[in-house]
Amino acid sequence: MRVDGRLKATGAAAYAGDHHLDRLAYGYLVTSTIGRGTITAMDTGAAERAPGVLAVYTPFNPLKLFRYAKEENAELTPPIQDTSVRYYGQAIGVVVAETFEQARDAAALIQTRYAAEPVRASFKDGIQDATPPPSGSPTTDVLAPGVGSIDEALAASEVRITATYTAPSNSHAAMEPHPTTATWNGDHLTIYTATQGAMLAVARLSETLGIDAAKIHVINPHVGGGFGNKWGMWAHTPLTAAAARALGRPVKTILTREQTFTVVGHRPASSQTVSLGATRAGVLTAVKNDGISSKSASNGFFESVANLTMSLYGSANLHTGRKVVTLDVPVTTIMRAPGEANGSFALESALDELAEKLGMDPLELRRKNDSPVVPSSGLPWSSKHLDECYRVGAEEFGWSRRNPRPGAVLDGDWRVGLGVATATYGASRGQASIKVRLAADGTATVSGTGADLGTGQSTVWARLAAASLGIPVRRVRAELGDSASPVAANAGGSGSTSANGPAVQLAADAAMTEMIRVAVTDERSPFHGKATRFEDGRLVADGLTMSFGDLLTRLDVPGVEATATSPRNQDRTRGFRSFGVHFCEVRVNRWTGEPRVSRWLTVADAGRIVSADTARSQIIGGVVMGIGHALLEETKIEPTTGRFANANLADYLVPVNADIPDIGVRFLDHPDTALSPLGARGIGEFGIVGAAGAVANAVFNATGRRVRDLPITLDKLL
Repeated sequence: MRVDGRLKATGAAAYAGDHHLDRLAYGYLVTSTIGRGTITAMDTGAAERAPGVLAVYTPFNPLKLFRYAKEENAELTPPIQDTSVRYYGQAIGVVVAETFEQARDAAALIQTRYAAEPVRASFKDGIQDATPPPSGSPTTDVLAPGVGSIDEALAASEVRITATYTAPSNSHAAMEPHPTTATWNGDHLTIYTATQGAMLAVARLSETLGIDAAKIHVINPHVGGGFGNKWGMWAHTPLTAAAARALGRPVKTILTREQTFTVVGHRPASSQTVSLGATRAGVLTAVKNDGISSKSASNGFFESVANLTMSLYGSANLHTGRKVVTLDVPVTTIMRAPGEANGSFALESALDELAEKLGMDPLELRRKNDSPVVPSSGLPWSSKHLDECYRVGAEEFGWSRRNPRPGAVLDGDWRVGLGVATATYGASRGQASIKVRLAADGTATVSGTGADLGTGQSTVWARLAAASLGIPVRRVRAELGDSASPVAANAGGSGSTSANGPAVQLAADAAMTEMIRVAVTDERSPFHGKATRFEDGRLVADGLTMSFGDLLTRLDVPGVEATATSPRNQDRTRGFRSFGVHFCEVRVNRWTGEPRVSRWLTVADAGRIVSADTARSQIIGGVVMGIGHALLEETKIEPTTGRFANANLADYLVPVNADIPDIGVRFLDHPDTALSPLGARGIGEFGIVGAAGAVANAVFNATGRRVRDLPITLDKLL
């Protein structure tokens, strides 16, 4: 059970947009209607005279903001500081009024004139002019001794396949549009904003507002979905804070749904050309993946979509290529499993194409090339049970009943196919600090700056603290998302539990030690001077036992607390990843071409599973996103204007409950103690990796049609 479930189910959970402060004003962003050029004039007179309007800020009347010192997967240029337009939907102004409706209506009255310039917005047209990435190496090669190039290794292979796979831009489409509520007390700022890390927001606000970070208090206990684009800071947050400072009253700005497609970032488009070489027995001898990703002109972020080639299947010869196509579009940024969600679609599809050419079962081909070491370095894995995932999943899913002949299985009007793909994502353990407080009422509080994006992180903290303290979970309260708390790990990179979990355990141990110290040293304590231990929430010594709450009450001490820090994992002698497998069944209508996912099973080797129910939800969420990635999602960008033509939830299609079957999830639960004593690895992004490939492979098995361009829509199957 989720510890925050009742709060959310009853509506008592306060999100960043739910704070209603005295004298609260409302901001509304004005956005550009060209894709590139210069603003020559903005007529704000009618807006300024509109009812309830307090201020209108534009590049001609700006709120002063400072440039960010470094990129956090967002744009470096602070909003409305100059007249340049870099993409369609860019923030070029903000109206502040007494009500949201007044601010919105006044914003519509502003007349903007531009000197427009030609727009580069077509990824497809730009591929031929792709360039090396702005940072990092354009290629990585791992070659066997005596092999001169990856092409030489391919030429020497007994069996070869080559194909190009593309994926369009995707948008995050979280349930919660990005909100910020800001209020000042003198020169101290309190801000409620949706962020994947309170300290991320503190650092960025300190830079762009030009104030001491110690004077910024970020509060963010609940986030209504964050898949990467609540990591960076977007235009509405510093503008809201600066407007509140200028007006001397609180201001709230919540992006409209359309603005969440453009003001904040999106997943880049990608194209990958994959070549595989193998022996006739199915042993990979060469893997080549040249990946191209779109990149916004407004920041440096790009996806290295081909990098998964270096981490998954064993081969003596590996090659990854990286290029980018720079476009005049909103910022490209991280989105669940950046690089690997798209990268796995290409690699898993190509592996199935090789299996078809070899006449081999695609699961057997994967098992044959399962690498016991990191393919690119030869380092051993910290813990890997992928073969067990394959075996357990195949048995439960009924893989042996798969008909290898494409299009052979009919069920009424539906062609039925089975697909498989490997799931994987990197594991890490960052530094994290956590505080545990034991209170006189017999409860415990575990706190840190980490974020819960709906992932169940608060439940993980509560369960770990309860297990360490030996008390029921109902007596533990988790407090996340407050910058005044100890600095925990941010929610990103599938690193929340693996970093924060060990810190919770250490902090609980430290709190018990402090409780024992108080019990033994306080002369009023019945444990004074006795050899005392802490067991199951109680102090125990010489036949005497008392709960920590009762003892604190007796001593008239409100509580004891301790903070502990878990260090970063710096082991460079092993590779750390979570592994697993997706099995899916897809049905394709014989007459309409409509594809439907009808069965799914994911088996995961993700280390110790701390909270099975929330972990299962994480995998299901990733799979659902993967199904959307495969069948539905595509950001439509007008090539001549750069406008996002489907920037709403009616036209940008995401899966809903009617699209999704029951999703089976099985965990092996083998603790990875090389990563941490807790043994938990991250799973937040794991579920989406390989999911689109599994769907594409099932579609091929059902129809005999190999679709290499996502999404797999019915027009591609007719």
